[in-house]
Amino acid sequence: MIRLSDVSMIYKAGNKALQDVSFTVEAGGFVFIVGRSGSGKSTLLKLLLKELEPSSGQILVNGVDLGDMPRRHIPRYRRTLGVVFQDFRLLKDRNVFENVAFALRVTGASGRQIRERVPRMLGMVGLSSKYKAYPEQLSGGEQQRVAIARALINRPDVLLADEPTGNLDSFHAVEIMKLLEKISQRGTTVLVVTHSHEIVETMGKRVITLEKGRVVRDEDCWYLDA
Repeated sequence: MIRLSDVSMIYKAGNKALQDVSFTVEAGGFVFIVGRSGSGKSTLLKLLLKELEPSSGQILVNGVDLGDMPRRHIPRYRRTLGVVFQDFRLLKDRNVFENVAFALRVTGASGRQIRERVPRMLGMVGLSSKYKAYPEQLSGGEQQRVAIARALINRPDVLLADEPTGNLDSFHAVEIMKLLEKISQRGTTVLVVTHSHEIVETMGKRVITLEKGRVVRDEDCWYLDA
């Protein structure tokens, strides 16, 4: 669950990135965050990742108040999150299996855990047969599936996706969105930042629209001609 209550973010130069933002995403929810460049989407993600501290307001993630979190607990908190980026951010010198396993190794997982969980996760994203392939041998859609598998391998409560279809054609973009929908249905809270109106319309999910740092629309299903 994610809950923002009257969250504002004002940078040192006086730029108001977010102003009195409030919304709740229940556990297992799927929400799009949309808005023009400069609307506050990136700042919102950085606050949820605890890369920034809000100027005012409260942020709760799974009942934890981020404002009360000691710095030493931040790494552990971030392990409860999965993050997917537009540019995939795969390790080019490691194959698919190793890219996903890397996220487990940094948490101290045993070799046995890695051997058991990585193939299972690759099966979930439809890449079982590609486990020996390197990123350059994969399509854009396949690379994003690897990135999603890596983000999910530690069983996060929340998945944050920043323009996950930005580098994909429309077919693969829809494919990735359907995968994220399936992940949501399994109980993971999914929050997707996107510029793609086509994807938003195709999915028919809840959409929160930011404009100049404020929530101007929050609707279960949003269409361009609404």
